Amino acid sequence: MNRRTLLQFAAAAMSIPAVARSTAAFAKDKLSGSGEVVVFSYGGTYTKALRKAVFEPFTQATGISVVDVVADFAEPQVRAMSEAGRVDWDVAMIDAQNYPAMDQAGMFLPIDYGLWDDEALKGTSQDARIKDAVVAFRSVTMIAYDQRAFRKGGPNDWQGFWDLKAFPGPRGLGPNARHNLVFALQADGVAKSELWPLTDDKIERALKKLDQIKSQIPKWWVAGGEPVTLLMNREYAATSCPDGRAIGAIRQAAPLRIVWDGGNLNYIYWTVLKGGPNSSNAQKLIAFVNRAEIAAAYTMGVGYPGPNTNQLKFLPPDLVPNLSLYEENASKLVLQDNAWLVAKRPDGKTNIDYIQERWLAWRSS
Repeated sequence: MNRRTLLQFAAAAMSIPAVARSTAAFAKDKLSGSGEVVVFSYGGTYTKALRKAVFEPFTQATGISVVDVVADFAEPQVRAMSEAGRVDWDVAMIDAQNYPAMDQAGMFLPIDYGLWDDEALKGTSQDARIKDAVVAFRSVTMIAYDQRAFRKGGPNDWQGFWDLKAFPGPRGLGPNARHNLVFALQADGVAKSELWPLTDDKIERALKKLDQIKSQIPKWWVAGGEPVTLLMNREYAATSCPDGRAIGAIRQAAPLRIVWDGGNLNYIYWTVLKGGPNSSNAQKLIAFVNRAEIAAAYTMGVGYPGPNTNQLKFLPPDLVPNLSLYEENASKLVLQDNAWLVAKRPDGKTNIDYIQERWLAWRSS
């Protein structure tokens, strides 16, 4: 999936809090410096929002300029630079499922948490700030439905999503087996705590459950903007959907409702690249973006929340209940088991490659 297009709708829908533009004296004690830092981002509206929410305030506060480099994904170029022994970037965003192998290959520096404010450390859970990475944003794939199709309320979990009698109408699902198999297992009654790992018997069980709604899926969405568009065009009554896309549409008065229960949670990490030209400045940028007020600006800008829960007090009250970081929503999510996904099977294939092959074979049958 092209993450740049996934984020554009949400980024366009949200404005930047004024606090991010009034930080001229902010952070001078720890983070002031000189020179530059080279940072990867996804381009388009996402990068424009990141500049306003984070990069420009960072430069005002510290004197360090930010050079952004753009690509759909960072991982291929980070690997290539590391293998060549010439690293031109300082900071990259890495998908959690790619992080373990790259970390084991020694591509990242430890995060300097000594630069962080006390409130940022207290507001960011330990699982979000690991040795060589810290969560940049939380991405959830969840249920979204058209309120026009369900005047009295639509499905409130994956079992309801599968219940075509109680909630009739066309369904939508996306391109990733790692999402759809977990959704199907929940629809078949598997408890959240028992979903991972996806053993072979669970895979078979999920595919059989998917058989039940296959005929009701007129189109398999691919790009992140499609679910919202297809809901608005009434081609779907309910679908899986990236949270930022749905939230952005709702904040623009789209007649959609989102369901957090059983959503698939994945992390995208900030990393400091080993061998980068400005590692010290990179550490300062990551410390800066995780301060509560800047974290709030980041969330408002790109539509997906960073990990510091203290940002919630700086966000609009109507937005907070629609974020995955909000405790009531967070408690309903299923964290993706990236360690299992990247582990290799006896034949040498990774689990994620294996289940995607099974999924594509099922779709074409």
